[in-house]
Amino acid sequence: MRHKGLLLVAALALVGVLMLAVFPARAYFDQKHQRRVLASQVAEAEKENRVLADRAAQLQTDDEIERLARQQYNMIRPGEEVYAILPGLTPPPAASPAPAKRAQDPGLLSRAWSRITSVL
Repeated sequence: MRHKGLLLVAALALVGVLMLAVFPARAYFDQKHQRRVLASQVAEAEKENRVLADRAAQLQTDDEIERLARQQYNMIRPGEEVYAILPGLTPPPAASPAPAKRAQDPGLLSRAWSRITSVL
């Protein structure tokens, strides 16, 4: 009897030790995974920051400023002439006649229902 009691106490102690070890280990692995995810997000943000910094540096050059001024704002240098080519005058397309509606064949259920109701 005493042997069973000691075995029970030992089993409960083992379960208690395992419980104390499992929760911190689980938290450790969750934090490790979360750290990897956040590290990849930081790397992505740093890459995007480098791309944006390069673009900002490019926007500070005279050539890029001139290109954007010409492209987006239709600006020209003094002495240049600009010609705009407008589309030709074309008459609006004639309205096409509406397609004729085809007589639709009633489905099998519709024909069956009409026969049933015609008998009644």
